[in-house]
Amino acid sequence: MADVTLRGIRKSFGDLEIIKGVDLDINDNEFVVFVGPSGCGKSTLLRLIAGLEDITAGDLNIGGSRVNDLPPAQRGIAMVFQSYALYPHMTVYENMAFGLKLAKESKDSIERKVGDAARILQLEPLLSRKPKELSGGQRQRVAIGRAIVRNPQVFLFDEPLSNLDAALRVQMRIEIAKLHNDLNATMVYVTHDQVEAMTLADKIVVLNAGRVEQVGSPLELYHHPDNLFVAGFIGSPKMNFLQTEITSGSENGVTVALPGGAQLTVPVEMEASKVGDKVTLGIRPEHMLEHGGDASFPGDVIVVERLGGETFLYVNSESSSDMLTVQAEGESTTKVGDRISMGVPAVAAQLFRDDGRAFKRLERNPLADLTRATGGIHDSAAGMQVPSH
Repeated sequence: MADVTLRGIRKSFGDLEIIKGVDLDINDNEFVVFVGPSGCGKSTLLRLIAGLEDITAGDLNIGGSRVNDLPPAQRGIAMVFQSYALYPHMTVYENMAFGLKLAKESKDSIERKVGDAARILQLEPLLSRKPKELSGGQRQRVAIGRAIVRNPQVFLFDEPLSNLDAALRVQMRIEIAKLHNDLNATMVYVTHDQVEAMTLADKIVVLNAGRVEQVGSPLELYHHPDNLFVAGFIGSPKMNFLQTEITSGSENGVTVALPGGAQLTVPVEMEASKVGDKVTLGIRPEHMLEHGGDASFPGDVIVVERLGGETFLYVNSESSSDMLTVQAEGESTTKVGDRISMGVPAVAAQLFRDDGRAFKRLERNPLADLTRATGGIHDSAAGMQVPSH
């Protein structure tokens, strides 16, 4: 396998610039996910790595070699598309072996490579079947197997799970994660689904309008977003935002006003900000409390979703044009029409300037601090329960 390096990568279609100067390091054996809204340039960036689009400016290196001018077949990559693109008249074995036959590999080599890929993907009982006899998940595994047999330096995935139903997407996420561990492969994966990004990635690249907003581990982006865009995009349900203003600043942080007159001191640096500046307070649904917290403010419950292990309360507040989401205990007795006092633990709050940039924290509080502040956080985006100690 190999590392992938992008320096100053740009892509234009005529006068329209789609990729606007991307610098990125993808390390050997790393699973990197490109994520962002529709039209942000994530698929275009993947196609530039694959050689399916020409690079307008910048340098692309794979395994230490500049590959800007190399055709896809010579870049040492294999790509898995959203569409399975299987030959309907061929068996599973023939579909997986087709590229090797075109490369004029020996029969023994083809049998060995297809057999190894089939074993890894648990396709051995299906090798004699035609695509029409397979489920959607099985077809996608065949498409992945066709990539594996080529023994590429880098695997590229372009929204491979979009055509699958919800249950199959979960199953295939697990299988792709296991595949990465089994192959110790460098993988670059494009998705619009931030839950896929959180659950699969070693490193997430958040793209917006052709630019990289932030690069980091899933939990780094989740708990320490650089700006308002990343904070709002990463996480499901998304982060709550309250429009407020600075009332004071001290060595303990920046104090902002909450609806109803409460004050909350967020442990961030004042820097060049001043009293009266408009700011945005961000708080994850799982950090919002039905009661308690360092400060609280009122809201009216308009929808209650009971999921068994947890309950989501959707609340109207005068300080936000959008509904706020509170992730409560599964046994919560709150009902539609109730007026609740929502608590905010200061250590879990984020603060963003008027231009969207995050305030720098006085110190990067570890996840354990958030756990102590909230009594046990359920990280819904990463799908894990962090117990309190």
